[in-house]
Amino acid sequence: MLYELIAIVRPGSLSEVREIARNAGIQVLRSGGVVRGYTNWGTFSLPRPTTKHQARYAEGHHFIMRFDSSASVQNSVRRTLGLDPRMIRFSVVKLGDKLEDIKDVEGKVEWNRYRSMLFRPEAN
Repeated sequence: MLYELIAIVRPGSLSEVREIARNAGIQVLRSGGVVRGYTNWGTFSLPRPTTKHQARYAEGHHFIMRFDSSASVQNSVRRTLGLDPRMIRFSVVKLGDKLEDIKDVEGKVEWNRYRSMLFRPEAN
C-alpha cells in the first residue's frame, strides 16, 4: 500500500528534521517497505497556534515522505512519531493499494504556489 506522511516538526534546526525523516525512512526500509521520496517544504506559519508538549508553536517545518509498506509498518511509524517530542503534528494518508492506482505516483510532492496565494490575506 502507498502512504504519504505529512509531518510538521518544531522550527529550528534542519538537522532535527533530517533525523526524524531518516528515522521514519529507516523504519520503513527495515520492515521490507520502500521509500519513494522525501519533499522538504521548509518552515512556514501554522493555520493557528498549536500547543504540543507544553510549548506553543506558531510556525513549523513541514516535510512529506511517500512510502510503500504494510499497514502494520505504517502504524509503527505513527507510534514512533507520536512519541517524539520534536514533532508538532503529523498525518499518514493512504494513497492507494491497487497497483494500477499507485504505479505512476512520484515520490516528490510539489508545493502549489497558485493555491497558496489564494489563502494569503494580502492577496484578497
